[in-house]
Amino acid sequence: MKSTYICAALALTLSSCSQNKNFDATGIFEATTVTVSSETTGKIVNIGVSEGDSVVAGNLVSLVDTAMLGLQKKQIMSQQQSTEAMAPDITAQVASLRSQIAHQQHETERQERLLAAGATTRKQYDDATAQLRTLRDQLTAMLSTLSKNRNSVSDNAVALQYQREQIEDQIERSQVKAPITGTVLVKYAEPGEFATPGKPLLKLADLKHIYLRSYFTASQLAGIRIGQPVTVIADFGGDEQFEYPGTITWIAEESEFTPKSIQTEDSRANLVYAVKIAVSNDGRLKLGQYGEVRL
Repeated sequence: MKSTYICAALALTLSSCSQNKNFDATGIFEATTVTVSSETTGKIVNIGVSEGDSVVAGNLVSLVDTAMLGLQKKQIMSQQQSTEAMAPDITAQVASLRSQIAHQQHETERQERLLAAGATTRKQYDDATAQLRTLRDQLTAMLSTLSKNRNSVSDNAVALQYQREQIEDQIERSQVKAPITGTVLVKYAEPGEFATPGKPLLKLADLKHIYLRSYFTASQLAGIRIGQPVTVIADFGGDEQFEYPGTITWIAEESEFTPKSIQTEDSRANLVYAVKIAVSNDGRLKLGQYGEVRL
């Protein structure tokens, strides 16, 4: 009789467990994190956020010292102005020669009229024509030389402009801005420390749009698809649970061994497929929290 009672109680317990099981898969809430680092080298002047603070994409979160870059920019600007001032004024420098050419042109035309009237010699006309040709050749040579000098000065000025833009870009990159709208999870540095390119300063995550990484068995794959709405149940311990609408956004193409912390509908399954389910966080969900999925 005693063994009969034990068997009956065990059967009732198993039946109760089976009835209470109200999920198809379980998982852990995660978020896509972004590590923010400096793109320049220098002393950290300011980090204007703390762990737990909310930031907006594009907002300044840290500043690296730009004093030396500012001095380099001023030096390049001074060199650029000096170089541009060296550019020759072609119009002014050839004005005198153009005036001589115009005068000689009139003289040649006068000699031509005199020659036609027999009042001058052929040699005088030829000398006037030769003088005009010489002045024109001088103008062509001077224009060529001045043009080359001006182009050289212009090229130097352009090179300095490029250097100036590089410095301005470094100054802009010294202002570390938030790449996403999210929450500061970890703060790795403090003002006064030395920043180098790639050295982490902050870790951010968008906690309003998180996802539940859950695992499904091969037999369940036929019943799920990307874009499918599901119900996500967040477990806050005890009997406190909240349901959230979720959407399947990713299904792994390859299976993996079931993580020890994960339960599946078929507890005998060894290989499972990871699935990401997007959930809109109302502020209660925390990263690393346990959750369940009901199809």
